[in-house]
Amino acid sequence: MNTSDLQKLALKTRSTREAGITLLFASGILAFFLLISPTAKEAPSGAVTIDAPATPNAFAEIPIEAKAAIVYDLATGKALYEKNADAQLPLASLTKLLTVYAALRVLSPEMPIIIPASALAVDDAHTFSAGQTFSLSDLARLTLTGSLNDGAAAIASATASRENKTESEMLASAAAALDLAQTYALNGSGLDVNAAISGGYGSAADLAHLAGALVALSPDIAAATTRDIAKATSAGGTSFSIKNTDPITGTIPRLLLSKTGYTDLAGGNLTLVFDVGIQHPIAVVVLGSSRSARFTDGASLVAATIAHFAGVASL
Repeated sequence: MNTSDLQKLALKTRSTREAGITLLFASGILAFFLLISPTAKEAPSGAVTIDAPATPNAFAEIPIEAKAAIVYDLATGKALYEKNADAQLPLASLTKLLTVYAALRVLSPEMPIIIPASALAVDDAHTFSAGQTFSLSDLARLTLTGSLNDGAAAIASATASRENKTESEMLASAAAALDLAQTYALNGSGLDVNAAISGGYGSAADLAHLAGALVALSPDIAAATTRDIAKATSAGGTSFSIKNTDPITGTIPRLLLSKTGYTDLAGGNLTLVFDVGIQHPIAVVVLGSSRSARFTDGASLVAATIAHFAGVASL
Protein backbone atom coordinates (compact mmCIF):
# COMPACT_ATOMS: atom_id res chain seq x y z
CA MET A 1 0.00 0.00 0.00
CA ASN A 2 1.57 3.21 -1.09
CA THR A 3 1.63 6.55 0.71
CA SER A 4 -1.39 7.86 -1.15
CA ASP A 5 -3.47 4.85 -0.14
CA LEU A 6 -2.43 5.19 3.52
CA GLN A 7 -3.54 8.86 3.59
CA LYS A 8 -6.91 7.94 2.12
CA LEU A 9 -7.42 5.21 4.73
CA ALA A 10 -6.51 7.59 7.58
CA LEU A 11 -8.99 10.18 6.38
CA LYS A 12 -11.75 7.58 6.10
CA THR A 13 -11.04 6.26 9.62
CA ARG A 14 -11.10 9.77 11.14
CA SER A 15 -14.40 10.63 9.43
CA THR A 16 -15.98 7.44 10.73
CA ARG A 17 -14.74 8.18 14.27
CA GLU A 18 -16.09 11.78 14.18
CA ALA A 19 -19.45 10.58 12.92
CA GLY A 20 -19.64 8.07 15.75
CA ILE A 21 -18.80 10.70 18.34
CA THR A 22 -21.44 13.03 16.91
CA LEU A 23 -24.05 10.27 17.01
CA LEU A 24 -23.14 9.38 20.59
CA PHE A 25 -23.39 13.04 21.67
CA ALA A 26 -26.82 13.44 20.04
CA SER A 27 -28.04 10.26 21.72
CA GLY A 28 -26.91 11.59 25.09
CA ILE A 29 -28.84 14.82 24.64
CA LEU A 30 -31.98 12.88 23.64
CA ALA A 31 -31.69 10.64 26.68
CA PHE A 32 -31.30 13.67 28.98
CA PHE A 33 -34.53 15.27 27.78
CA LEU A 34 -36.40 11.98 28.01
CA LEU A 35 -35.31 11.58 31.62
CA ILE A 36 -36.44 15.05 32.70
CA SER A 37 -39.70 15.03 30.72
CA PRO A 38 -42.77 14.98 33.01
CA THR A 39 -44.47 12.43 30.74
CA ALA A 40 -41.50 10.08 30.75
CA LYS A 41 -40.75 10.29 34.46
CA GLU A 42 -43.06 8.09 36.49
CA ALA A 43 -43.96 8.77 40.12
CA PRO A 44 -42.49 6.21 42.46
CA SER A 45 -44.91 3.47 43.49
CA GLY A 46 -46.63 4.09 46.82
CA ALA A 47 -46.21 7.89 46.61
CA VAL A 48 -48.82 9.86 48.63
CA THR A 49 -50.33 13.15 47.36
CA ILE A 50 -51.10 15.63 50.16
CA ASP A 51 -53.84 18.17 49.38
CA ALA A 52 -53.69 21.69 50.84
CA PRO A 53 -56.12 22.05 53.75
CA ALA A 54 -59.46 23.66 52.87
CA THR A 55 -60.13 27.14 54.23
CA PRO A 56 -62.48 26.77 57.21
CA ASN A 57 -65.97 28.21 56.83
CA ALA A 58 -66.37 30.63 59.73
CA PHE A 59 -70.08 31.09 58.95
CA ALA A 60 -71.01 27.39 58.76
CA GLU A 61 -72.35 26.95 62.29
CA ILE A 62 -73.64 30.45 63.04
CA PRO A 63 -77.09 30.27 64.69
CA ILE A 64 -79.13 33.23 63.47
CA GLU A 65 -82.61 33.95 64.78
CA ALA A 66 -83.25 36.64 62.18
CA LYS A 67 -85.44 35.95 59.17
CA ALA A 68 -82.85 37.55 56.91
CA ALA A 69 -79.23 38.62 57.22
CA ILE A 70 -76.16 39.45 55.21
CA VAL A 71 -72.45 40.06 55.70
CA TYR A 72 -71.37 42.19 52.77
CA ASP A 73 -67.82 43.16 51.88
CA LEU A 74 -68.14 46.77 50.78
CA ALA A 75 -64.53 46.83 49.53
CA THR A 76 -64.93 43.91 47.11
CA GLY A 77 -68.67 44.00 46.46
CA LYS A 78 -69.12 40.37 47.52
CA ALA A 79 -71.41 38.77 50.09
CA LEU A 80 -69.56 36.66 52.65
CA TYR A 81 -72.76 35.33 54.24
CA GLU A 82 -76.41 35.43 53.19
CA LYS A 83 -79.70 34.30 54.65
CA ASN A 84 -82.74 35.36 52.62
CA ALA A 85 -80.69 38.45 51.78
CA ASP A 86 -83.05 39.64 49.01
CA ALA A 87 -86.31 39.10 50.92
CA GLN A 88 -88.34 42.30 51.30
CA LEU A 89 -89.14 42.85 54.98
CA PRO A 90 -90.26 45.72 57.24
CA LEU A 91 -87.36 48.00 58.12
CA ALA A 92 -88.67 49.86 61.16
CA SER A 93 -86.16 52.55 62.13
CA LEU A 94 -83.55 51.37 59.64
CA THR A 95 -85.67 53.53 57.33
CA LYS A 96 -84.01 56.52 58.99
CA LEU A 97 -80.78 55.62 57.19
CA LEU A 98 -82.57 56.22 53.90
CA THR A 99 -84.08 59.46 55.21
CA VAL A 100 -80.72 60.89 56.23
CA TYR A 101 -79.04 59.71 53.03
CA ALA A 102 -81.81 61.33 50.97
CA ALA A 103 -81.38 64.62 52.83
CA LEU A 104 -77.60 64.71 52.47
CA ARG A 105 -77.94 64.18 48.71
CA VAL A 106 -79.72 67.51 48.24
CA LEU A 107 -79.12 69.59 51.38
CA SER A 108 -75.99 71.05 52.89
CA PRO A 109 -75.01 69.56 56.27
CA GLU A 110 -75.13 73.11 57.67
CA MET A 111 -78.65 73.82 56.44
CA PRO A 112 -80.96 74.76 59.32
CA ILE A 113 -83.85 72.33 59.87
CA ILE A 114 -86.86 73.63 61.79
CA ILE A 115 -88.88 71.10 63.77
CA PRO A 116 -92.45 71.40 62.40
CA ALA A 117 -95.49 70.74 64.56
CA SER A 118 -96.38 67.85 62.25
CA ALA A 119 -93.17 66.04 63.28
CA LEU A 120 -94.37 65.84 66.87
CA ALA A 121 -97.54 64.03 65.82
CA VAL A 122 -95.73 60.95 64.49
CA ASP A 123 -95.01 59.58 67.95
CA ASP A 124 -96.32 60.18 71.45
CA ALA A 125 -92.78 60.12 72.84
CA HIS A 126 -91.04 63.05 71.16
CA THR A 127 -87.73 64.71 72.00
CA PHE A 128 -88.02 68.12 70.36
CA SER A 129 -90.38 71.07 70.48
CA ALA A 130 -91.99 72.75 67.50
CA GLY A 131 -89.90 75.61 66.17
CA GLN A 132 -86.54 74.38 67.47
CA THR A 133 -83.83 74.63 64.83
CA PHE A 134 -80.74 72.50 64.22
CA SER A 135 -78.23 72.12 61.45
CA LEU A 136 -79.00 69.06 59.34
CA SER A 137 -75.74 67.49 60.53
CA ASP A 138 -76.58 67.89 64.22
CA LEU A 139 -80.18 66.75 63.81
CA ALA A 140 -79.07 63.72 61.78
CA ARG A 141 -76.53 62.72 64.44
CA LEU A 142 -79.12 62.92 67.22
CA THR A 143 -81.79 61.21 65.13
CA LEU A 144 -79.74 58.21 64.03
CA THR A 145 -78.04 57.67 67.38
CA GLY A 146 -81.23 57.84 69.44
CA SER A 147 -83.57 56.62 66.67
CA LEU A 148 -85.70 59.76 67.11
CA ASN A 149 -88.95 59.65 65.17
CA ASP A 150 -89.66 63.39 65.40
CA GLY A 151 -86.15 64.17 64.17
CA ALA A 152 -86.58 61.84 61.19
CA ALA A 153 -89.96 63.37 60.37
CA ALA A 154 -88.45 66.87 60.42
CA ILE A 155 -85.58 65.85 58.12
CA ALA A 156 -87.93 64.07 55.70
CA SER A 157 -90.30 67.06 55.62
CA ALA A 158 -87.53 69.56 54.88
CA THR A 159 -86.00 67.37 52.17
CA ALA A 160 -89.31 66.67 50.44
CA SER A 161 -90.13 70.38 50.50
CA ARG A 162 -86.79 71.26 48.90
CA GLU A 163 -87.36 68.70 46.13
CA ASN A 164 -91.05 69.64 45.76
CA LYS A 165 -92.07 66.01 46.22
CA THR A 166 -94.10 64.00 48.67
CA GLU A 167 -92.03 62.25 51.34
CA SER A 168 -92.58 58.84 49.76
CA GLU A 169 -91.54 60.19 46.33
CA MET A 170 -88.46 61.79 47.81
CA LEU A 171 -87.45 58.57 49.58
CA ALA A 172 -88.15 56.52 46.43
CA SER A 173 -85.83 58.81 44.47
CA ALA A 174 -83.02 58.26 46.96
CA ALA A 175 -83.54 54.48 46.87
CA ALA A 176 -83.49 54.52 43.07
CA ALA A 177 -80.24 56.50 43.06
CA LEU A 178 -78.59 53.58 44.87
CA ASP A 179 -80.43 50.95 42.82
CA LEU A 180 -82.13 49.55 45.93
CA ALA A 181 -84.67 47.37 44.14
CA GLN A 182 -86.41 46.05 47.26
CA THR A 183 -86.55 49.32 49.20
CA TYR A 184 -89.37 51.84 49.54
CA ALA A 185 -90.73 53.93 52.39
CA LEU A 186 -94.04 55.58 53.22
CA ASN A 187 -92.59 57.85 55.89
CA GLY A 188 -89.19 59.02 57.08
CA SER A 189 -89.26 57.38 60.50
CA GLY A 190 -90.12 53.78 59.60
CA LEU A 191 -92.92 53.67 62.16
CA ASP A 192 -95.69 51.23 61.28
CA VAL A 193 -98.52 52.97 59.45
CA ASN A 194 -100.99 50.53 60.97
CA ALA A 195 -101.10 46.95 62.22
CA ALA A 196 -100.58 45.62 58.68
CA ILE A 197 -98.39 48.18 56.91
CA SER A 198 -94.85 49.18 57.83
CA GLY A 199 -93.42 52.64 57.30
CA GLY A 200 -90.56 51.21 55.24
CA TYR A 201 -89.57 48.00 53.47
CA GLY A 202 -86.31 46.66 52.13
CA SER A 203 -83.94 43.72 51.98
CA ALA A 204 -80.80 42.92 53.95
CA ALA A 205 -78.77 43.27 50.76
CA ASP A 206 -80.27 46.71 50.04
CA LEU A 207 -79.57 47.90 53.57
CA ALA A 208 -75.94 46.81 53.33
CA HIS A 209 -75.50 48.98 50.23
CA LEU A 210 -77.39 51.88 51.84
CA ALA A 211 -75.31 51.77 55.02
CA GLY A 212 -72.10 51.68 53.02
CA ALA A 213 -73.24 54.63 50.92
CA LEU A 214 -74.07 56.70 54.01
CA VAL A 215 -70.67 55.98 55.56
CA ALA A 216 -69.01 57.09 52.33
CA LEU A 217 -71.19 60.20 51.97
CA SER A 218 -70.89 61.42 55.57
CA PRO A 219 -68.42 59.49 57.73
CA ASP A 220 -68.78 62.06 60.54
CA ILE A 221 -72.54 61.58 60.89
CA ALA A 222 -72.10 57.81 60.63
CA ALA A 223 -69.39 57.87 63.31
CA ALA A 224 -71.74 59.59 65.76
CA THR A 225 -73.88 56.44 65.77
CA THR A 226 -70.98 54.40 67.14
CA ARG A 227 -70.73 56.36 70.40
CA ASP A 228 -72.69 55.95 73.61
CA ILE A 229 -74.03 59.51 73.57
CA ALA A 230 -74.74 62.05 70.82
CA LYS A 231 -74.75 65.72 71.85
CA ALA A 232 -75.93 68.83 70.04
CA THR A 233 -77.32 72.28 70.78
CA SER A 234 -80.26 73.90 69.03
CA ALA A 235 -79.98 77.35 67.46
CA GLY A 236 -81.86 78.68 70.50
CA GLY A 237 -79.26 77.30 72.91
CA THR A 238 -81.03 74.17 74.16
CA SER A 239 -78.58 71.31 74.71
CA PHE A 240 -79.46 67.70 73.94
CA SER A 241 -77.71 64.54 75.05
CA ILE A 242 -79.15 61.43 73.39
CA LYS A 243 -78.30 57.86 74.39
CA ASN A 244 -77.47 55.31 71.71
CA THR A 245 -80.13 52.65 71.15
CA ASP A 246 -77.45 50.06 70.35
CA PRO A 247 -75.94 48.60 73.55
CA ILE A 248 -73.16 46.66 71.77
CA THR A 249 -71.35 49.54 70.05
CA GLY A 250 -68.43 49.26 72.48
CA THR A 251 -67.89 45.60 71.63
CA ILE A 252 -67.51 45.96 67.84
CA PRO A 253 -63.94 46.77 66.75
CA ARG A 254 -63.44 49.75 64.40
CA LEU A 255 -67.17 50.38 64.17
CA LEU A 256 -68.14 52.92 61.48
CA LEU A 257 -71.95 52.94 61.76
CA SER A 258 -74.68 51.42 63.89
CA LYS A 259 -78.46 51.62 63.54
CA THR A 260 -81.20 49.75 65.35
CA GLY A 261 -84.83 49.23 64.44
CA TYR A 262 -87.84 47.65 66.14
CA THR A 263 -91.59 47.66 65.57
CA ASP A 264 -94.30 45.06 66.03
CA LEU A 265 -94.32 44.31 62.29
CA ALA A 266 -90.58 44.33 61.76
CA GLY A 267 -89.33 42.66 64.91
CA GLY A 268 -85.72 43.41 65.78
CA ASN A 269 -83.44 44.88 63.11
CA LEU A 270 -79.81 45.95 63.20
CA THR A 271 -77.31 47.41 60.73
CA LEU A 272 -73.59 47.65 61.45
CA VAL A 273 -70.62 48.77 59.36
CA PHE A 274 -67.16 48.06 60.72
CA ASP A 275 -63.63 48.09 59.35
CA VAL A 276 -62.10 44.61 59.23
CA GLY A 277 -58.79 46.08 58.03
CA ILE A 278 -57.34 49.30 56.71
CA GLN A 279 -60.10 50.86 54.61
CA HIS A 280 -61.91 47.51 54.36
CA PRO A 281 -65.50 48.15 55.50
CA ILE A 282 -67.94 45.30 56.09
CA ALA A 283 -71.72 45.73 56.41
CA VAL A 284 -73.72 43.40 58.66
CA VAL A 285 -77.51 43.55 58.44
CA VAL A 286 -80.04 41.60 60.53
CA LEU A 287 -83.78 41.76 59.75
CA GLY A 288 -86.73 40.13 61.48
CA SER A 289 -85.00 38.99 64.64
CA SER A 290 -86.30 39.59 68.16
CA ARG A 291 -85.78 42.68 70.28
CA SER A 292 -82.78 41.13 72.07
CA ALA A 293 -81.55 38.53 69.56
CA ARG A 294 -80.83 41.19 66.91
CA PHE A 295 -77.78 42.11 68.98
CA THR A 296 -76.57 38.55 69.51
CA ASP A 297 -77.19 37.84 65.82
CA GLY A 298 -75.18 40.91 64.85
CA ALA A 299 -72.34 40.19 67.27
CA SER A 300 -72.12 36.58 66.06
CA LEU A 301 -71.85 37.67 62.44
CA VAL A 302 -69.17 40.23 63.28
CA ALA A 303 -67.15 37.57 65.14
CA ALA A 304 -67.52 35.15 62.24
CA THR A 305 -66.36 37.83 59.82
CA ILE A 306 -63.22 38.50 61.85
CA ALA A 307 -62.57 34.74 62.01
CA HIS A 308 -63.08 34.50 58.24
CA PHE A 309 -60.37 37.03 57.54
CA ALA A 310 -58.11 35.39 60.10
CA GLY A 311 -58.53 32.08 58.25
CA VAL A 312 -59.96 30.19 61.23
CA ALA A 313 -63.32 28.52 61.87
CA SER A 314 -64.08 30.62 64.93
CA LEU A 315 -62.47 33.01 67.35
